[in-house]
Amino acid sequence: MRTIKEILRLSLELNQSHRDIAKACKKSPSTVGDCLKRFRGSGLAWPLSAELDDNELERRLYPTATPAGTVERPVPDWASVSRELKKKHVTLALLWDEYKADNPGVEVYRYTWFCAQYRQWAKRTAGATTMRQIHKLGEKTFVDWAGSKIPIVDPTTGEITEASIFVACLGYSSYTYAEAFENEKTPAWITGHRHAFRYFGGVTEIVVPDNPKTAVSKADYYDPEVNPVYHEWAEHYHAIVLPARPYKPKDKAKVESAVKVTGMWILARLRNRTFYSLAELNAAIWKLLEELNSRPFQKRPGSRRSCYEELEKAELRPLPVEDFELFEYRKARVAPDYHVDVEGHLYSVPYALVRQQVDVRVKLQLVQIFHRNRMVASHRRNAARGLHTTVSEHMPPHHRHQAEWTPERFESWAQRSGPGVCEFVVTLLGTRQHPEQAFRSCRGLMSLAKKYGDERLNAACLRALELGAHRFKHVKNILGRGLDKEALQVPESTRSAGHHENVRGASYYRDFSKN
Repeated sequence: MRTIKEILRLSLELNQSHRDIAKACKKSPSTVGDCLKRFRGSGLAWPLSAELDDNELERRLYPTATPAGTVERPVPDWASVSRELKKKHVTLALLWDEYKADNPGVEVYRYTWFCAQYRQWAKRTAGATTMRQIHKLGEKTFVDWAGSKIPIVDPTTGEITEASIFVACLGYSSYTYAEAFENEKTPAWITGHRHAFRYFGGVTEIVVPDNPKTAVSKADYYDPEVNPVYHEWAEHYHAIVLPARPYKPKDKAKVESAVKVTGMWILARLRNRTFYSLAELNAAIWKLLEELNSRPFQKRPGSRRSCYEELEKAELRPLPVEDFELFEYRKARVAPDYHVDVEGHLYSVPYALVRQQVDVRVKLQLVQIFHRNRMVASHRRNAARGLHTTVSEHMPPHHRHQAEWTPERFESWAQRSGPGVCEFVVTLLGTRQHPEQAFRSCRGLMSLAKKYGDERLNAACLRALELGAHRFKHVKNILGRGLDKEALQVPESTRSAGHHENVRGASYYRDFSKN
């Protein structure tokens, strides 16, 4: 057969893995492995002889003739196999081993035949076109939104909104949970799961949703991308999200049936009632839900509730100790100022991540920023728009040094240096449109203090103030020429006759002739 040759070619010529070959040939990895095992035991060599046609190759690898005189092999009880498969952790491989052990000294059917015959029996039992799905105790929960919605009337305005119905059911017992939400967004989706598992009293290993955006970010037949928030929720509950294949409703037939039954036994009964709040609607849903779970099955003994309580409840995993904290997820690109914008507020990240894409989790009190699944920043959430939340460790060294300077820091230093320095610094900061414009001059004064000492700097600042000279270079020139050591003589007439900082007297030109 062509498929057999393709499997051999991909393995023996291209050295592909069993899984990759299975994907390429639309076969299971076990089928690929069996084919290669048969080839190795056939005595054939690769490349195949040109004289070996497809039919002969298939006959050599998959002989069907039974030698004369062979003792008839025992046939398993397929109904018993089906019942055992519903139990947790039981597989066809385990049942085949038990089948061999139950028939010692007798030639039994091989594992491949065992699996194939069981699947054929299951098909015949379930009908000509549908294979019955086997659901193990406590293994799967199926979830979906019901197609129908229920109107809610605002008692004040009369406005009508439509509530969506979240439905979840356990795979084995079909024990069902339903709840109404005002929309189908992520918070409602996650809350529905939390409440469902609380109602079930435990967690299943696998959760099977359809492909809404709240569950699957990118639908794909082979490799769907689970929504990050949903994935975090599943990790918190130690569960696995296994989305149904797109356009394959039979993958989630359980919840499809649960949605249908919920519609018939709950929503249809509420169709003529008027609800004025979600709480009122959910109270009515939950009352009818108890009746639904207690109704007897039509084709098997018991009810959803009895099956759940007697068999499935004990197989559920325990609920997590701490509840899952819901968060919003978004992607962002770090701006050149090493901040990301979250709802109009800017939060810092390490400056090395400038222009990198990061993942942002917005929680009730925290904003957490991740890069390549590693948290690089965590800030307390701030609702003030247009402002910054900056951590100094996130800044480049030169920015960090610059950010340490504030008007308060310069004023505090000036007070320690003397009254003249303090008055001069306050004047510097107050005469600029923005205080930052005077920061360099203030830092210059600090360097002069280191060079000449506080006492001389204080005298120089007093002399500059008396002269109405309010620039750093004036103080520098006074100290450089030693004028701070001389007494300043300002004529009385100058002080009383319109003396102003912008009026330059003779002493100004004498002292600053070199400016």
